[in-house]
Amino acid sequence: MANAITAGRIVLLFLGIGLLYTQRVWTLGLAIVIMLVVFVADALDGIVARRRGRETVFGAVFDIAGDRVVENALWVVFADLGVIGVWAPLLVLTRGFLVDGLRSVALQAGRTPFGERSMARTAITRFLTASRFMRALYGTAKLVAFLFLAGAVATGRAEFPIIDRLYVEPVFLVGGWLSVYLTLALTVVRGLPVIVDAWPYLSWTREEFARDRRSG
Repeated sequence: MANAITAGRIVLLFLGIGLLYTQRVWTLGLAIVIMLVVFVADALDGIVARRRGRETVFGAVFDIAGDRVVENALWVVFADLGVIGVWAPLLVLTRGFLVDGLRSVALQAGRTPFGERSMARTAITRFLTASRFMRALYGTAKLVAFLFLAGAVATGRAEFPIIDRLYVEPVFLVGGWLSVYLTLALTVVRGLPVIVDAWPYLSWTREEFARDRRSG
């Protein structure tokens, strides 16, 4: 069920992206609603997996892969639509490739991103990558940031009387851009500990990977 939710999020994502390139009020409004559903479903799939007791290695990896597709695609799209610089998707893509590449190395030793066999070696890593507080903060920041950017796209492509008034309010704009830069900052901050914790695995031999897997 949780994996089906993740797959559904990806399908909805690309539907929403397609609608962002239209120029009608109702299609752009629907795109914003779809973005909201995509990010609400991000929290839902984890809740479903935990309540059903179906937290698996594949599920954890697939959930992360789904998050990467959503985030990377949206940063690229918003850069293409001109509401943010190309440096943003380049930063996020680089971070994602490095972190996920190193996680795949740790996976050979049976170490998963989260859970009992987590690759996290320190309390600070567990806090930044797996604590409920950080995951909630990051998820909320992403939700607000992407809805803000989607709204910016919509106001530039069609007339939205209510939304248009928001995007000329200094307080609203400051809050929106703060959420965007907070999301980018958290993306980097939450990635660095993963790189540090996975680094020792780069020098391991096959025998050491097998020994660590058996010891778990």
